[in-house]
Amino acid sequence: MINFARYLAIFLVSTLWGTAHAQSYAPATTTMELQKVSPNVYYVQGEAGVATDNQGFISNATAIVTEQGVVVVDALGTPSLAAKFIALIAEVTDKPIVKVIVTHYHADHIYGLQVFEDLGAEIVAPYGVWHYLNSAAAKERLEERRFTLDPWVNEQTRLVAPDVLISKGTKIELGSVSLALTPVGNAHSEADMTVYVEPDRVLISGDLIFEGRIPYVGDANTKTWLNILTRMSEEKLSALISGHGGVAATPNQAIELTRRYLEFLRGVMGAAVDDFVPFSEVYDEVDWSEFESVPAFDLANRRNAYQVYLSMEAEMLAD
Repeated sequence: MINFARYLAIFLVSTLWGTAHAQSYAPATTTMELQKVSPNVYYVQGEAGVATDNQGFISNATAIVTEQGVVVVDALGTPSLAAKFIALIAEVTDKPIVKVIVTHYHADHIYGLQVFEDLGAEIVAPYGVWHYLNSAAAKERLEERRFTLDPWVNEQTRLVAPDVLISKGTKIELGSVSLALTPVGNAHSEADMTVYVEPDRVLISGDLIFEGRIPYVGDANTKTWLNILTRMSEEKLSALISGHGGVAATPNQAIELTRRYLEFLRGVMGAAVDDFVPFSEVYDEVDWSEFESVPAFDLANRRNAYQVYLSMEAEMLAD
């Protein structure tokens, strides 16, 4: 009788919360499927393409179910998507969502945070995300998404600051599940962090890895990024959940694709900078055949190459 009353209370609270908040956000009608990765880990996989093609659903998010509650890693790109994700989690567990760990502060991973904040979940992020939160770029991107992703991102969508900042390797124990949080500094973004789940041996890499596709370099520190990928390849993982794309059942292959691509970019762009060759000239002369067939090459490669060219110029001037 006690157990029945407990579960009835949980059901009623969850139902009332879901009903109230479903009315607060435009419904996300894009397909979202919760997939089981390991005994304690589930994830949803964002779609390929740009945010405006699929209601902002372009990134992955993870749910880790423990005896002490659910930990979510990354919050998706709209409040509507976050609400849909929460509903899927409720189908596999009645545990409350107690924490949201953000691997990095980019729009496609954080605009759902306000939904989790309203639930009372603690927001955890790598030290350094304040650089993004306080930047003009963050405000400009939110305004752009309010226009291009309306009604899923609108005037009620807000940037959510973390409750806890992680500046060094940190372990969180939640019953039999252990989470190792490793901040890696300025790599893909101004502050990145990985999450390693034990005993499942699942690594959640954020956008340090793009499974089966060309990564988005953006303002990344590719030198640091490459060093991190080398360390990742030494881990004995059962699976890797990247920020975009499917789960890598053979993690080292996923790591190797991203590592090889970044190494190639730095090699050809670095040589051009050393020889004072203009970007437009070197780009047209490079043999891209090794990567041309990889998904997102046409969408991302030229922009990536230009960003690496600029960063290699900055590195040369700093030496």
